[in-house]
Amino acid sequence: MKLLMIIVDTDCREELEVLLRRNDVFTYSEIPNAHGVGQSGVRMGSAAHRDLVIFFTVIEEDRVAALKETICTYCEACAKTMKIIQWSVEEIV
Repeated sequence: MKLLMIIVDTDCREELEVLLRRNDVFTYSEIPNAHGVGQSGVRMGSAAHRDLVIFFTVIEEDRVAALKETICTYCEACAKTMKIIQWSVEEIV
């Protein structure tokens, strides 16, 4: 199992939900209005520094590559940026 954290601009939230459903990912947690500072700059929820949305989902390891490919293909076609961070999951209790 893998835990994926997907970070997107607020304006891409609905598109990511569609991509998740297309890949049969129906269970996830969402943290709206995330603020922070990173390589892409400041994200503090103002017009100049838009909010981010963070999605978390746990999926089987053999499904990760297809989901990542779907997201990356969308991002390349639409000139959007989504960050995906992946961790191994040893147990869900």
